[in-house]
Amino acid sequence: MSDGIDRRSMLKGSTAALGAAGAAALGSASAQAQDVASPSGTPNVNTSITLNSTSRSFAHEARVTLLDLLREQAGLPGTKKGCNEGACGACTVLLDGERINACMTLAATCDGRSVTTVEGLAAADGTLHPVQRAFIEQDAFQCGYCTSGQVVSAVACINEGHAGSEEEIAEWMSGNICRCASYPQIIAAVQQAATEMEG
Repeated sequence: MSDGIDRRSMLKGSTAALGAAGAAALGSASAQAQDVASPSGTPNVNTSITLNSTSRSFAHEARVTLLDLLREQAGLPGTKKGCNEGACGACTVLLDGERINACMTLAATCDGRSVTTVEGLAAADGTLHPVQRAFIEQDAFQCGYCTSGQVVSAVACINEGHAGSEEEIAEWMSGNICRCASYPQIIAAVQQAATEMEG
């Protein structure tokens, strides 16, 4: 080639120019993708709840579930993510004293309300809740993954007055699945705790 430009120099220059153009295009595409993922019409929301007797406030995306808020922002991993579709009960918490599936509840809908997780059942001095003690004494778990949801649900079951018989307990605890099939021990634990709590 003429004018002191050889083929190697020309290829290097072309490659650099193409790389710069590609980077610019990728940057523009990335910015557009971010705009689509976080449109200006759906800003973060602020949710204030009483969490295990403590006032807490969180800024989060409107689509965040209570389960993800508890685990990822509140630092409370006791509430488990099982099916993530409201079928297994591993994520059971108490909302104003009533049991709910945290995976099916938007965190924003809990604003101004009280949430109790398994971490909030024990007394301030560390004394276990009667249901927690009963689960330990009755060996009402094996792998333990469903246990936190079972314990929280059992507390509600007793408070609701549905612990009058084995059959009644089985019916009102049926929303919590134990894949290890520890149901006889779970029922026994609920009966033991109900006797203590109602006595």
